[in-house]
Parts: sequence; C-alpha cells; structure tokens
Amino acid sequence: MALLVDDPLWPAHGMTWAHLVSDTSLEELHEFARNQGLPPRSFDLDHYDVPASALDRLVAAGAKHVDRRTLVTRLARSGLRVRRVRREDERHARRAEELATRWARLGSALARRSATEDEDAAPTDGSSTAAGTDAAWRDLGSDLLERWQEPHRRYHDLRHLEAVLLDLDELAADGAEITVAVELAAWFHDAVHEGRTPDDERASAELARAALASPAIDPTGSGDLADEVARLVLTTAEHDGTDRDAALLGDADLAILASSPVRYERYARDVRAEYAHVPDEAFASGRSAVLTALTGRGTIFATPEGRARWEERARHNVAAELDRLGRRPGT
Repeated sequence: MALLVDDPLWPAHGMTWAHLVSDTSLEELHEFARNQGLPPRSFDLDHYDVPASALDRLVAAGAKHVDRRTLVTRLARSGLRVRRVRREDERHARRAEELATRWARLGSALARRSATEDEDAAPTDGSSTAAGTDAAWRDLGSDLLERWQEPHRRYHDLRHLEAVLLDLDELAADGAEITVAVELAAWFHDAVHEGRTPDDERASAELARAALASPAIDPTGSGDLADEVARLVLTTAEHDGTDRDAALLGDADLAILASSPVRYERYARDVRAEYAHVPDEAFASGRSAVLTALTGRGTIFATPEGRARWEERARHNVAAELDRLGRRPGT
C-alpha cells in the first residue's frame, strides 16, 4: 500500500483537516476510504479530506503519516495530482461521469426489481435496464444530465443533483430505505427549472410521468412507477409530503441548509443569481417568506434521520440568512 496522510492543518467547519492520498492509484485510495468508513463526498479529485480525529485510526490501518510537502511531491510524481488551474473543469467532468455511472446502476436496479415482480421476465445479469433496452435508458439519462447543465442554472445544477443523491446515501447509511422511486424522483425533481415554483415542479413531474411511462422504458405499460415518481416530484414544491418516501426526498433536497457557513453563503448567492431578474426588495421578501415558513413548521426536516443530521446546523444558517435579509421572524 502507498497511502499517505499529512498533518491536520486546515481549519473548516469548526475542525482541522488533513489530506489522505494514494501515490499508486485512485482505486487503492477509494478502497481504503471505504474500509475506513470515509464518506464519498469527502473525496475531492485526488484526495480525501479527513478530520484530525481520524488521523491515528488511519495510520493504524496502514496510511503513512508524512508532512505536507512530501505528500504533494509523492502525489505529483504519481501523476494523480490535479493542479489548481484544472480543478474546477475536472470536478465538473468527473461529476458528470459519476452521475452517468450512477444512472446506469439505477437502471440495473430497476431491471432487477421488474424481473422479481414479473414471473415471465427474462433473467438479468445486472447489465440490462428497466425496460431491457440499454439505449432508451442511456438516452433518458443523457437528456436529464443535459437539462441539469443548462447555462442559466446557478444553484439547481449538477452539483445540486449530486448533493441530493449523496444526501439520500447518508440517510440510507442511517438506516433509511431509499426506494428506486425516491432516487428517480431526485433525478427528475428539478429537471425543468425556469425559476417558477410550483410551475417548474409540475413540469418536472409531467416530464417524469411521460419519460418513465414510455414503452421503451416500461414495456408493461402499467405506469405505476411513473405516477409515483411524478407524485414525489410534486411534493418538493412545498416540501409538504406526509409519507415516508416524500419525507426522505424532501430532507435530502433541503440538506444544503445544513452545510458549512461558507458553503451556505455560496448557496445563497447562487440562488440569488438564479433570480437576478427579481428586484432586491421583492427577492428579499419572497426568500424570507420561504425560509420563515420552513423554520416555523416545528422542524425543518421531516424524518428522524434528517433531524438528527441536519436540524441544528440548518436552523443556525437560516437564522443568519434571515438576519442578512433583514427579515428575522417577528420583525
């Protein structure tokens, strides 16, 4: 093994962080990270960000503790280092590639489910899609990825799609069952985005219903999955779903509210940029109404898992934004 971890010198989120790398292969790095329980979202192109509290455990598991200069030198010599000037383009390319891979896995999961439910279905080796038609599933995934990369998007882009899917993974790690319908709804929930709620959610729901009921995707013609995904997408307009699946999707969609203060401020700026056509006073009023409604309903997050993970940080961030907007509740 050629795993290296440097000194935890970088402050963020109230902690100090180190970098974990491999100077051999990313495959080795990812395998080690999985075995040590590091979350996938802590990977950043060529390294994992790891908290100081994990340093001794990682070294005991086989990582070599080195200084920052040694780590950077070894990583550069390996050819795995992504230089600063290329990082943003590389992040985007890898994000799109990883999402395409995830879409393919979702198609295989849907195919296996369909085969289980249909006694006459042909056996699947895990490579077929929901309809047994690879091209149709790939084309649908490509269309969705193109939609999430439309140039007018500033927040509701590939980063948001990836974040919602990863937040569903975190809820699953806490014991929640994430159904195929919930994951599909995550893919479709902002597939149409023109900045008009709830019209965007209605259009996204109709897109899901039409796409998933297509004979190329669902040869049975039942439409049950398409209807369920469309229903879940609609609940994201007001985050008012009362059933478990809608609650899980809504919590993953709102998890950005619990991000670090720096990330939250960037999120707030990106949301403002998507509504650049709205005058400042009107935006502040509308945004404040949305945030006040979220904080005034008892809990922001609808599931026990979501509340345990995100409630406290989200309330702190939202209160800070309301202060900046000059619209604290009761003022």
